[in-house]
Amino acid sequence: MAQKAVGIDIGGTGIKGAIVDLETGELLTDRLKKSTPEGGEPDDIVAVVKQIVDELGIDDDTMPVGVCFPAAIMDGKTLSAANVSKKWIGFEAEKLFETTLGRDIHFVNDADAAGYAETRFGAAKGVDGLVIMTTLGTGIGTALINDGVLIVNAELGHLEIGGKDYETKASYAAKERDDLSWKHWAKRLQKYYSHLEALLYPRLIIVGGGVSKHHAEFLPLLDLRAEIVPATLRNNAGIMGAAALAASSNPAV
Repeated sequence: MAQKAVGIDIGGTGIKGAIVDLETGELLTDRLKKSTPEGGEPDDIVAVVKQIVDELGIDDDTMPVGVCFPAAIMDGKTLSAANVSKKWIGFEAEKLFETTLGRDIHFVNDADAAGYAETRFGAAKGVDGLVIMTTLGTGIGTALINDGVLIVNAELGHLEIGGKDYETKASYAAKERDDLSWKHWAKRLQKYYSHLEALLYPRLIIVGGGVSKHHAEFLPLLDLRAEIVPATLRNNAGIMGAAALAASSNPAV
């Protein structure tokens, strides 16, 4: 396996990238960040990714490059689109990235990348069995990792509870929209995570997203069978996970 790789994390507001040490997860370069182009269309986003890759000054054509993106991905095609142009739906995205960058990439969902990073370098390092990563933000992103193997494209934020797509009730955006107290929001999270546990029986649940820095306000209010902990890698998780997956021999990818 390579000792370092490039990770690119594409989001609805920003695109970030760095070269990552695959032994430690440390960023070997400054984290470069540029604004996501207005409208989030394919050609515009890919052009910004090329700028970042060029500015990183990669002098090794064999260095793995991983790109994570806010969509379900199958065979290099984006099947959905969150906070970017709907033109990505059904789009041959990986092919466009590879053509523009002039090199192969590994293309992965952003929550999957963050979850894998927490398993390799963060809160789930050394944990056996099933780990579920959840990101609480505009929606609820999820990733499943079983004994270190990533199970891709798990969209468990969309579980139906009480006849509703429950990310519309339990995401951080829902907390802000409905002006909920931490205690009231925790009741909604309790319903969501209890339902998740009833289906999958995880050993560990990790909570990411920007709100995780306030974990002391709401995680102690939850009563779950599994241990539930805040993510530790914060804004670098996508970069680190995309890089690690690009270089990994993980059979799931």
